[in-house]
Amino acid sequence: MKRRQPRPMKIETVQKWVASVILFHVGSVPTVSLAVYSIGFADTERGRGIGLWLMSGVIGLLTVAGMRLIHQRTPFSPWLALGILPTAVTGFYIF
Repeated sequence: MKRRQPRPMKIETVQKWVASVILFHVGSVPTVSLAVYSIGFADTERGRGIGLWLMSGVIGLLTVAGMRLIHQRTPFSPWLALGILPTAVTGFYIF
């Protein structure tokens, strides 16, 4: 059986993926945290809960758009739906 040789990867490609993973982690933690905390605040202080909920959506959108820009793609794509997924899920508990 012939063994396949792996293709060498360019250093720029590796750097883009490492930057994307770091941005995903740095952006997703506050997105999910704010979305979850907004549920607790919405019970007692409705305005503060909705504010946190909206901020989680904005941070999620900016995170996905930033990841697309790192890979030199247009930031406007259906992938943006992943950025607002935590916000959309917690919206059912708030409203």
